Amino acid sequence: MRILFLALGFCSSPVTWAQYMAANSDPASAQDTRYKEGERAYRAGDHALAIAAFDDVITSAPEHLNAHLQRGFCHSVLLHHEQAVADFSMVIERRPEHIWAYTCRSAAFMKLGLYDRAILDLERVLQLDPNNDEAYNNRGWAYKAIGEHERACQDWNASRKLGNDEAKIILNNNRCK
Repeated sequence: MRILFLALGFCSSPVTWAQYMAANSDPASAQDTRYKEGERAYRAGDHALAIAAFDDVITSAPEHLNAHLQRGFCHSVLLHHEQAVADFSMVIERRPEHIWAYTCRSAAFMKLGLYDRAILDLERVLQLDPNNDEAYNNRGWAYKAIGEHERACQDWNASRKLGNDEAKIILNNNRCK
């Protein structure tokens, strides 16, 4: 059903209700609603639906960093590591101090076998937060992957000293001193 709106004679063409609402609604509110839909889909495990929601948000608000971050998480879960890297990189470009974006991008780089790039991201995390036991732990795995056993053991020891109980097991399993 088409509804005709005549605004004091200035509008001469018929307008549907959807067109009227689209023209007169708050885009920020629509983005917020769609973002929340994406978050709900992510929590429900429907990562493809979540990506579609975050795509809509990013299309209307390319600078929406949380949408990029959340979409990156979804891409990681779906093993779309290149797309995850792109989203996390966008966040880092806009907020170079975003520790979580570096951490997540390093994980995607590791899945892609780009260990040197993962190490660089984890070094940046450690510059921003020298007591980040997870970054030491993950960098240890990256060093192990490139055959740098001693450096891996050093990082796992640092992680253990910072309280990471998993690092104790890793040290034993990898015959670190």
